[in-house]
Amino acid sequence: MQRFIPARRVLSETKYSLRWQGRRCFSQVVQKEADNNDVVVPKMPPFDYSPPLYTGPSAEEILSKRKQYLSPSLFHFYNKPLNVVDGRMQYLFDETGRRYLDAFGGIATVCCGHCHPDVVDSIVNQTKRLQHSTVLYLNHAIADFAEALASKLPGNLKVVFFTNSGTEANELAMMIARLYTGCHDIISLRNAYHGNAAGTMGATAQSNWKFNIIQSGVHHALNPDPYRGDFGSEGEKYAKDVQDLIQFGTSGNVAGFISEAIQGVGGIIELAPGYLPAVYSTIKKAGGLCIADEVQAGFARTGSHFWAFEGHGVVPDIVTMAKGIGNGIPLGAVVTTPEIAEVLTRRCYFNTFGGNPVCTAAGLAVLNVIEKEKLQENAFVVGSYLKERLTALKDKYDLIGDVRGRGLMLGVELVTDHKLKTPAKLETLHVMDRMKEIGVLVGKGGFYGNVFRITPPLCFTKEDADFLVDAMDYTLAKM
Repeated sequence: MQRFIPARRVLSETKYSLRWQGRRCFSQVVQKEADNNDVVVPKMPPFDYSPPLYTGPSAEEILSKRKQYLSPSLFHFYNKPLNVVDGRMQYLFDETGRRYLDAFGGIATVCCGHCHPDVVDSIVNQTKRLQHSTVLYLNHAIADFAEALASKLPGNLKVVFFTNSGTEANELAMMIARLYTGCHDIISLRNAYHGNAAGTMGATAQSNWKFNIIQSGVHHALNPDPYRGDFGSEGEKYAKDVQDLIQFGTSGNVAGFISEAIQGVGGIIELAPGYLPAVYSTIKKAGGLCIADEVQAGFARTGSHFWAFEGHGVVPDIVTMAKGIGNGIPLGAVVTTPEIAEVLTRRCYFNTFGGNPVCTAAGLAVLNVIEKEKLQENAFVVGSYLKERLTALKDKYDLIGDVRGRGLMLGVELVTDHKLKTPAKLETLHVMDRMKEIGVLVGKGGFYGNVFRITPPLCFTKEDADFLVDAMDYTLAKM
C-alpha cells in the first residue's frame, strides 16, 4: 500500500521543476540562501558490506516494462528513477553497487533493517517447513505471534485478527466498530490517510487520494495541526469540533473515531497535546469506539513509546497495524478486546492469507529483534539527536518552515514564506533529487508534497543522522 501524492501531479511537478532548475528560478527565499562553493560534499559513514555483482536488467529496461505491463497509476521518485537491487540494514544499493542511506524505510516499513539476518532466517526456515496451509488447521506460528503481539498492548487488548495490509486492517476495524455499536457514522480527521479501499477511502480526507465513488458515513473533524491549524497546539479547542459534528451531523450516537497519533501521509503531523484524551471522552459518551491507526507510527518508531497513542495517555478500543510489523513482509493486524471481537462470530469471517505461517514467523522475529537490539531506545536517542540537528538547520535556512515528529518519524516542511506558510513544492523536489545524488534517500508527503518524511530503519545511527543533515545542509547551501 503506497502512500504518496498522485502520479500525474508528481510527474508534472517534476517536469516543471527540471525545466526551471537550469535557470535556478526558485522562490525569492531560496535565491537569497548563501551559495557557498567551499562546502565539502558530505561523506557517507563506512559500512562493512559489498553487494554481489548485479547482472539483471537495467533501470531503463525495467522502466519500459513497468510502462508496458503495470498500471499507469504507478509512479516513481526522482528525475532519474533509482533501481534498487540490494539492501542491508539502513542501506540500499543500486545496479552499479552504489550505496545509499535509506531514510525512508520503504515508507516507514523496514524497522529492523533491510534483510536483517534474524528476520530472513525465520522466513526461510518457515518457508522450508510450511509455506501455507489455512487457519482451518492448527499451526503454532500464528498463535505464538498473536500471544507476543498481545503482550505489547495495554489493557484488555488481547484478541488479534491478522490481515495482509494496513488498508485491510483499517477496513476491518471500521466494520467491527459499526457492528459492535449498531451505528454507521465514523469520525475521522481532515488530512488523514487510512487506506485506499471503499471504507478507508471514506475515512481518508485528502482529495489527492479520493476517487469519486460512494463514501458514506464518515465525518471529518478539524485537524489538530500545531503548525497550520487555527488553534496552534491547543488540542482541546480542536476537540470541540468533534462534539459539534456529533450534535449536528449524526443522530447523536456514532460507531467510532479513527486517527493516527502522528499523521504519516499527511506530512508527519503530531496531533496537538490534549486532543486525543478530550476526543476519546467525547466519543465514549456518544457510544462509539476509539480506533488507533498505528500502521506507520507503531512498533517502537516514536522511541518514547512502543505505540504512538501511548504518548497521548489514551487506551483505544481497537488498534490497527501493518508496515513495521513484518519488516517488509505483507502483514497487518487488528487488535481489540474479547468483548468487541465477539461481533465477528455473528457471521463467517475469514482471511485466506491473513496470519499465514511465513508472515507470522517474520512478525515474531521482528518483535524479538526490536527487544534484543533495543531498537526502541535507539529510535529515541538517535531520533532526538536527529531532530535537534534538523531544528538547528531550520534556524539556518528560511526555506525550512517546521521540523516535527518523534523518534525516527520526523518531518521537515519547506515553505517560501514563513508567515503565509506557502508550500515550497518545486524546492522540495529539487532538494530531494540532489540529496539522492549525494547518497541520501528521503520520502515526501503532506497535502502539498512539501514535507520530507524521514522514517528510516530503527537501526539508524548518529553517524547516519549526521550524514543526512549534512547532505541537506550542503544541498540547501548550494541552491
